Amino acid sequence: MIRLFVVFVAVFMSVVQVARAQSSDQTVWIQIEAQPNLQDGLERARAYARTLADVNGFALGGDWFGIVLGPYTAADAEQVLRLYRSDGRIPRDSFIAQSTAFSGRFFPPDTETLPRDVQPLATVDSPEPLAPVISDSARDITLGGLSQPAQGNTAGPDETPAEARNNERNLTPAERRQIQTALQWAGYYSATIDGAFGRGTRNSMTAWQQAKGFEATGILTTSQRAILLQKYNAVLEGLELRRVTDNATGIEILIPTGRLAFQRYQAPFALFTAGDESKAQALLISQEGNRDTLNSLYEIMQTLAIVPLDGPRSLTPTGFSITGRNAEITSETRVSLSNGQIKGFTLVWPAGEEERRTRLLAEMQASFTRLPGVLDPAAGVEAQQQVDLIAGLQVRKPRISRSGFFVDQNGSVATTAEAVQACTRITLDEEFEADISTLDAGLGIAILTPSAKLSPPQIARFADISPRLASDVAVAGYSYEGILEAPTMTFGTLSDLRGLQGENNLNRLALDSLPGDAGGPVFDDAGNVFGMLLPRGGAERKLPQEVTFALAGEAILATMQRAGLAGARTQRTEAMPPEDITRQARAMTVLVSCWE
Repeated sequence: MIRLFVVFVAVFMSVVQVARAQSSDQTVWIQIEAQPNLQDGLERARAYARTLADVNGFALGGDWFGIVLGPYTAADAEQVLRLYRSDGRIPRDSFIAQSTAFSGRFFPPDTETLPRDVQPLATVDSPEPLAPVISDSARDITLGGLSQPAQGNTAGPDETPAEARNNERNLTPAERRQIQTALQWAGYYSATIDGAFGRGTRNSMTAWQQAKGFEATGILTTSQRAILLQKYNAVLEGLELRRVTDNATGIEILIPTGRLAFQRYQAPFALFTAGDESKAQALLISQEGNRDTLNSLYEIMQTLAIVPLDGPRSLTPTGFSITGRNAEITSETRVSLSNGQIKGFTLVWPAGEEERRTRLLAEMQASFTRLPGVLDPAAGVEAQQQVDLIAGLQVRKPRISRSGFFVDQNGSVATTAEAVQACTRITLDEEFEADISTLDAGLGIAILTPSAKLSPPQIARFADISPRLASDVAVAGYSYEGILEAPTMTFGTLSDLRGLQGENNLNRLALDSLPGDAGGPVFDDAGNVFGMLLPRGGAERKLPQEVTFALAGEAILATMQRAGLAGARTQRTEAMPPEDITRQARAMTVLVSCWE
């Protein structure tokens, strides 16, 4: 009986409200939702505006923000309410409201259709062509679904446990998950972030209250939740997170505008860079494509200097993630494929700010929203093009690149010791990874073993007979350290079978070489390998430019033997045409790169 009476009163009050609206000359509205913070209000208003006309957003007071339809006459409002309810396009608890219930409008930003008694809450300037819109209306940005309380305003009249529990019931699922996330970040909660306040969540609330000197009830009051979230969000202070709506890329996302500013488009990227020396960057990634395009982008991203080699990475049929770390930066890339469009973002952040970077990454990932369209593939084509740039971004370069050559049929490579010391990763032709099998710093030689067995088209065959003094010699090497795709040939003569101090394991050459040639094979005029070119010496003595040295073939073979390898020998003495030597040399010479 009591329940029937309550229902009767609710219906009666609703009828009275509508009757009053009908008797007034004021326009009315249909309120369809209310959100406890501005950012959620903006998001929901944008969502409704994609399918409904006349969507507006108004401040309701008490930090609540309403999404409404209108303005309408009272009769029209009743008809729209009935129609939209029956079609399921608005919640069934939507109701008719008057303008006097609203204190300011936040959506849409224009003011042309506002009633005289309602003032705008904020405005957003129209975007310039090819530039993302940064929302000024979200200046007090919402983080993870809950408003960030202002400093010094967290204290207030406390609540009884019953009042706290009653206010807790009004939390949205996203707000409840955010409370659990904040407790987890503070070290009090370790279970699943599911928004369900069970025994584990209550225990973590109790522990947090005890640690902060509050009464341990296991139910956070409104002011306690504010304190918890203020501490949780403090790490993001100064970043000035703003919601960026970029129609060119079809992406909406939170960007730390206090550190990053939009720089340019260069397909498939929109670049946001730091004005300081912090190396912070963000990329919005947007292009049409399929699974093959996704796979190609995955490979390309890993060649960029902003994506260090160390770190986990994963590729699936519908997306990929890449983490790269070095001593200077940490890079995080998240990309997905949906409906023929590839979209995502990269965050590059200075090393040493791990807590801030982790929180910022989570906020960006949670706010990432796909909008219609992708970036024009011609965007940025007028920018300067270079072989070491991809879409205007620097391609990662090795610390040092030198030459090497195959010495057995399994793909083992001899190279200079200089090329492989203090490397995180060693590659052959920037494609195949290799490990150090033997390193002799005294002789200046290293033997590398490829991680996967290779089948070289040509291997070195070492001369059994020493070449004649003053005879022609040739060196194959990557003189320009990989800028050219094939090794170059440098020709000279054999000056001596010993070093300047009579060293038996050295040959002196009259040959003008470059640093990238070091580690390359040295050939006699019969096409036999009789040595490996060594780097030029230190600064103690400045030798003439054409004076270089090669490690003798016997020393190379002895090093191979210590590594458990057997080198091939030859007694060929008949002169070989230079073009044949060149063909043979290029088939056995490889680029050896050392990566940090």
